[in-house]
Amino acid sequence: MKEYELKYGCNPNQKPARIFMNDGSDIPMEILNGKPGYINLLDALNSWQLVKEIREALGMCAATSFKHVSPTSAAVGNPMSPELKKAVFADDIQGIDESPIATAYARARGTDRMSSFGDWIALSDKCDITCAKLIAREVSDGVIAPDYEPEALEILKAKKKGAYNIIKIDPDYVPAKDEHKQVYGITFEQGRNNLKINGELLKEIVTDNKELPESAKRDLIIALITLKYTQSNSVCFAADGQAIGVGAGQQSRIHCTRLAGEKADKWHLRQHPRVLNLPFKEDVRRPDRDNAIDVYLSEDQEDVIGEGNWQQLFTEKPEAFPRAEQREYLTSLKGVCLGSDAFFPFGDNIERAAKSGVSYVAQPGGSIRDDNVIETCNKFGMVMAFTGIRLFHH
Repeated sequence: MKEYELKYGCNPNQKPARIFMNDGSDIPMEILNGKPGYINLLDALNSWQLVKEIREALGMCAATSFKHVSPTSAAVGNPMSPELKKAVFADDIQGIDESPIATAYARARGTDRMSSFGDWIALSDKCDITCAKLIAREVSDGVIAPDYEPEALEILKAKKKGAYNIIKIDPDYVPAKDEHKQVYGITFEQGRNNLKINGELLKEIVTDNKELPESAKRDLIIALITLKYTQSNSVCFAADGQAIGVGAGQQSRIHCTRLAGEKADKWHLRQHPRVLNLPFKEDVRRPDRDNAIDVYLSEDQEDVIGEGNWQQLFTEKPEAFPRAEQREYLTSLKGVCLGSDAFFPFGDNIERAAKSGVSYVAQPGGSIRDDNVIETCNKFGMVMAFTGIRLFHH
């Protein structure tokens, strides 16, 4: 395929639209089903790079859930606890324990289910039947992977009444070292960001506590690679082999940290017994459950458990989950990782991170207030590594 004509660009008035290779070569992917649009393809190509790099860095299969050119989460195929399976609505998927790629996607899709609704999916490895069955029942726009099992492909082709977008990417494709984009008719050129993110970037530990376990290295690498493909400014919380909170595209870094921290908190709270045991009616759909859980964990929980409201969702009235009790639960957590695409200018980011159980931090360093940030990490006994690299993405 030399070029692919699109219905329109970012918006319906932006025509004509197409993708093609400047050198006239074949596009290194095949559209197996559907008619992906401009934004679909931006999500597909950015998300593929993310999972490919995690696969190369950690040797584990990876998946990501993308919305509007930023990941809602990324994860590796780490086994899930029974509680996590239930929290991400994957406890009824037969064979998920034997499918690392399905596990990776269940984690990625289930991290921030509100944001992942209608996502684009990227898989680092062949899509198997178990993963296809999981994808088939979620609301999403499409998937990109290096290959598909024949039966898995048929399952996916039946989605959206046969219109589901399915792309097969050439895993051996290497893009040109320089990349270009146009803004207002002016062409920008830069070297492609080929920076390898691995454990070597975590060697400069600047805090008093220098104990960085292998599990934390894995999670920091996942956080940093996720940030590499997240619209800046961005901050990423990670734990247990996945990104659990992504704050993207904020002008202020503290707002990035607050946003990502709130998402990470909800990931933890979804696994709390009060949430896992919410008595939903059997006919309540997963998106409606997601919305209800989101409200239940907010200051507006009476909107779902108040008299006249709970009867629409539950078989019996759930107990309230007071904010003070939620905060007490969250302050007991430890071992969460935090990555930032640029330096933290103030210690307030670390203060906020501590409220979400952060024990390990990776950031470029280089602020005139590095001493303040290090001091704040030391106050909480955190380990912080200076990577020396910035990961802006626009």
